[in-house]
Amino acid sequence: MPTRPVPSRLPTYQLYGDAGTSGVPERLHVETISSRSRLHDWEIAPHRHEVLFQILYIASGQAEAQVDGRRQALGGPAAVLVPAAAAHGFRFEPGVQGWVVTVQEAHVRQLLASEPGLWAALGQRPQALGWGRAGPGCLRAQGLPNDVAARVAELADEHAGHARWRQAALDAALTRLLLALARALPPVAEGPGAVPAPDGHLARYRALVEARFRLQPSVASLADELGITPTQLNRICRAQLGRGALALLHARMALEAQRQLAYTTQSVKHIALDLGFADPGYFTRFFQRECGLSPTAWRRQAHR
Repeated sequence: MPTRPVPSRLPTYQLYGDAGTSGVPERLHVETISSRSRLHDWEIAPHRHEVLFQILYIASGQAEAQVDGRRQALGGPAAVLVPAAAAHGFRFEPGVQGWVVTVQEAHVRQLLASEPGLWAALGQRPQALGWGRAGPGCLRAQGLPNDVAARVAELADEHAGHARWRQAALDAALTRLLLALARALPPVAEGPGAVPAPDGHLARYRALVEARFRLQPSVASLADELGITPTQLNRICRAQLGRGALALLHARMALEAQRQLAYTTQSVKHIALDLGFADPGYFTRFFQRECGLSPTAWRRQAHR
């Protein structure tokens, strides 16, 4: 299979390959893996969705996922959870069986608002979950895949139908799927090392960081928007995540730099300017401190 050229920018789609990205995306879309991937020679090139959360469920067959620069071998049954803005691509074995569920991330948060621990488990980072053959880095799913498979099929049937009160039924089916996936995740250890339930201020802070990291806002200004002091914000971040508020902001900036270095041909200077650095040299020092390599060395390693 010929190597695809690296784009100058990381493509952003509502659904992969769709020409337009304007307008409000469909709240929920469900389709088979083959319906789109076979049109692209079973390869979905790296891209991202700004406001969409995706669940890819492989019932049978093999695939390789590439998410935020990391490659992951998958064998069905398996699932991949991709939060909004995460760079991701897939290469499928021809004839692979499964589904792709795409939903507005804000709607998922709304559905799970009464149980914030569910969103914390499912949506904070990309995750691969396997019941069958899977490479290193894939979480070992708990229990049998039947429950998740049944929930995906239920959602797909409801999405394809036109019964009365369809939207309410879709929300109920999606919630059952999310719950089944959360229960399949390995349990978080209890005791001193356990991760506490997410704090409302922390969730709002992370949303502000996601919206404004390119502007390099001060922690003080973000804390003020939350109605708390920088000291209180730092205390919350350290208690929940083990690092301060500024470290979270810097980590998000570094992640965006990694995505652009891995998936685009943009120059280091251009990436620096996009992330609010007027001096490329300062950006290089920032990136090396955060990631352990210079931007050029990191890009070279990512392309091996």
